[in-house]
Amino acid sequence: MNRHKKSRGVALITALLITALATIIVTNLAWDNVMDRQRATVLHRDQAIQVALGAESWVIDILRQDLQDNQTDHLGEIWASELPGLPIEGGEVFGVIEDLQARFNINNLVDNRGRVDQDSVDQFKHLLNALGLDPRFAGITADWIDSDTDPLFPDGAEDSIYTGLTPPYRTNNQSLTSVSELAAIEGMDRATFRLLEPHISALPGRTEINVNTATAPVLMSLDENMTAANVEALISEREGAGFSDPAASFSAIGLTIPPSKLGESSQYFRLKVVVRIGTVRITLYSLLLRGTNGVTPILRSLGTT
Repeated sequence: MNRHKKSRGVALITALLITALATIIVTNLAWDNVMDRQRATVLHRDQAIQVALGAESWVIDILRQDLQDNQTDHLGEIWASELPGLPIEGGEVFGVIEDLQARFNINNLVDNRGRVDQDSVDQFKHLLNALGLDPRFAGITADWIDSDTDPLFPDGAEDSIYTGLTPPYRTNNQSLTSVSELAAIEGMDRATFRLLEPHISALPGRTEINVNTATAPVLMSLDENMTAANVEALISEREGAGFSDPAASFSAIGLTIPPSKLGESSQYFRLKVVVRIGTVRITLYSLLLRGTNGVTPILRSLGTT
């Protein structure tokens, strides 16, 4: 009887040991699998970033060659088409180049000394009206970036407004580096910003609008007498190779626009390149400055959308 009990005890202990060893082995295998996946994800992310930077170098060459070939920029050029999806090992890469001077530069609202430029404020009002948005945002935005703390009349908003909010904060009082900063101005909501964002930029200093690439609402902002029919005619005329003579084209529809507002070339472009490798997807945004010395990335950011 005692021998039988001892045998059962040994068998139980052996079974427990085998179960424990099996559990340890399975746990180790699962842990190794998790670690392998994590290492693969990190490796794929690093590879994706390198591929995105390679795409950026390719785009820089395209923009540099374009400047050598001609002195104007329009939507019929190679850079203005979407970069087709290209297969890479384990995934693909695709993207698009945007002319940021096709948009209204928010920093034009102030001059080089930080004082409000009324002509630019009026133009921004025209843009807001073209989009069906409240034109008061022009004065509010100008106050946000001008160097003083005196609110514009009647549409301004300075520290006296923002310090009364919860939580309180103060105005920026300097040029923007990203249009996303407008989310902080008085009255701005998500729906308004989403409607406005495709037509504005935040570029260093004051820049011209390239009428060869400008969006329809931005063209509308050039003159308060511009109509939707005028814009449609202008966009049709510039299709393919841009305007041959912008001033003459605007005069033909009865509008006299100062030549300083009728840019035909661009210095600032934004590259959006998306890379997918395995389960990893990264998006590189690169702000490119093109000048006589070449094309230089001046701001990069990484995202997942």
